[in-house]
Amino acid sequence: MSISDELKYLDATALAELVRKKEVKPIELVDDAIERIEKMNPALNAVITPMYELARAAAKSQIPDGPFTGVPFLLKDLLASYSGVPMSMGSKILKQYVPDHDSELVRRYKRAGLITVGKTNTCEFGLLPTTEPEAFGATKNPWNLNCTPGGSSGGSAAAVASRMVPMAYGNDGGGSIRIPASCCGVFGLKPTRARISMAPDYGDVMGGMANENAITLSVRDSAALLDATAGCLPGDPYWAPPIARPFIKEVGANPGRLRIAFSSKTVGVPVHEDCIKAVKDAALLCEGLGHAVEEASPDISNPSAINDAFTVMWAAGAASIVKMFVKMGLSEGNFEKLTWGLYKMACSYDAADYLIAVQTMHRMSREVASFFETYDILLTPTLGQPPLPLGSFDPTPDNPLNAWTRSGEFCAFTPICNATGQPAMSMPLYWNDKGLPIGAHFIGRFGDEATLFRLASQLEDARPWKDKRPPLCA
Repeated sequence: MSISDELKYLDATALAELVRKKEVKPIELVDDAIERIEKMNPALNAVITPMYELARAAAKSQIPDGPFTGVPFLLKDLLASYSGVPMSMGSKILKQYVPDHDSELVRRYKRAGLITVGKTNTCEFGLLPTTEPEAFGATKNPWNLNCTPGGSSGGSAAAVASRMVPMAYGNDGGGSIRIPASCCGVFGLKPTRARISMAPDYGDVMGGMANENAITLSVRDSAALLDATAGCLPGDPYWAPPIARPFIKEVGANPGRLRIAFSSKTVGVPVHEDCIKAVKDAALLCEGLGHAVEEASPDISNPSAINDAFTVMWAAGAASIVKMFVKMGLSEGNFEKLTWGLYKMACSYDAADYLIAVQTMHRMSREVASFFETYDILLTPTLGQPPLPLGSFDPTPDNPLNAWTRSGEFCAFTPICNATGQPAMSMPLYWNDKGLPIGAHFIGRFGDEATLFRLASQLEDARPWKDKRPPLCA
């Protein structure tokens, strides 16, 4: 039996334990991950920048003693800088850009002992819930190569689902960790706003809607990795509430009898039958575990105003990137149609429009927070539809913003947590009749990842998914 046969289905925690016991060497894990990437990436296009020689050199050197010493890792090609390695952010105009420093998050990954073996694909500037950039081509879903893996962290999710590595960095501004976790049948948690510092390059992104974290194979990997990466730095614009104890101690802890509300309601957007089945199935599972479950959802006074505010902030975020390059002389032909369409949309707003949108978000956040005085958890579908065919988000020549409209129909449930800053996770508890994973979306109180981890580990024990593998892994 080869090393690959023995190790390719273990999570990061198990691999790190083998390294600590000296039963396997870091260079063996790195070479094994490289072999799997080389085998599966031609079909998936999940990894766009190999870092093999850097990884091999790191594996042979003195690796920091951390929770994941010697474990191979992949880095989404957006926001987090790795010194000396290209960072394109899914855009053809940045293909030659090479950062000269590590972001604080990358420093923390290195201190945790992780060895980055490559960078994963993302859509241009992370603006879509799919991963089909013109610059690098589409990433395919391991469960069906004709479907999207979700986005914008689709490359990372596809890589973890196909067992290239047990976990990979992602970020989430409107669902970009949870959406691909749902599409690819893996675990994805968006932490509380500001739980992880975005230093040194950013204070926040899109008014605090964007968050850093990862997509993982197991719940315990997610908890231990968040322990290794959480924390703010002096000068950060705000800090997340302190935690009572390490997140890894919540894994396996008794969650008690939680008050769980569930809902598949949206405002004017139809929800696919499979997604409704998935949330009802998750609700029954929670009830069977002894939790108090009932159908309910937050009473938001003006949902359409929230959608408008989110659009203003999202467009402004896109424009803040594009405008820098426009000042350098670049124009419409240098960007994808949706990116340019969002930029032009943002140019029709003024500073007052943006601040009004921010205040609308804050008002809605308080309305949602009051719901969590009654309930511990809100359960919804992660997405309004199963993984869609590739090309579903392509802009049309007469309306480049139709991709944005389509996005709202697909991911109707995730953005609210980016607006409120609450932690939320997508769990792979259900597969439809076509063999596609459909995520269940659990939302916790602001600052309360602990309850999510306790519930997640209970659900993982009740309905484990680690042995559910895409056909590509057979």
